[in-house]
Amino acid sequence: MSRISFPAAPALILAAVAFVLVFSVVGCAKETSVSTSSPSSPESAGVGLRQMVLTATADDLGFAPDADYPVVFGVLIDVPPADQVATILALRDGTASLYTTADFEILGGQAHESVRRAGEICVKTAGGHVRSGEVVAEYPYPSGGQVFYYLLTYDGVRRLVGDEPALGQGTDPTLELFSAAQDVLTELRSVTEGLGAGQ
Repeated sequence: MSRISFPAAPALILAAVAFVLVFSVVGCAKETSVSTSSPSSPESAGVGLRQMVLTATADDLGFAPDADYPVVFGVLIDVPPADQVATILALRDGTASLYTTADFEILGGQAHESVRRAGEICVKTAGGHVRSGEVVAEYPYPSGGQVFYYLLTYDGVRRLVGDEPALGQGTDPTLELFSAAQDVLTELRSVTEGLGAGQ
């Protein structure tokens, strides 16, 4: 059983992910369902998956600029709880996943319309913040009450930094993007819990 819990400050994310995962969905194809995994290796699979996405180019993923996604094709949001970090991924094609530095991932949510739509909205929201991002070539996890947003652009990765207390108070400039990430998590949780109930 894996528990993901967050500090009280980012109340929006808290509402979506402070839950106990008491089921495991196994043998589900990514195209048709949500897969959950609990890797047994010392380093969480989520760490490697996060790095893979951050170092992939738009060409690697088959994306090119267009009217809907002219600058940003994806975003990863790192939210640190007390002893681990949860990373929410959204890509322009509706791909949406949850990676953690602990022992749990949720993959393949884009097969569900509600998850796919939330992922697309999250990426479009990230596009509205690109001018505020700092160009980076390294991708550390946040600490000290920060939330990191890694914006995947066709020219490289940009990082925004949010403040957890300010997010909790509704005053942080990244609140809109934080809320969009919450919606992705909410839809992933809803689909995953629904599949678990059907086991």
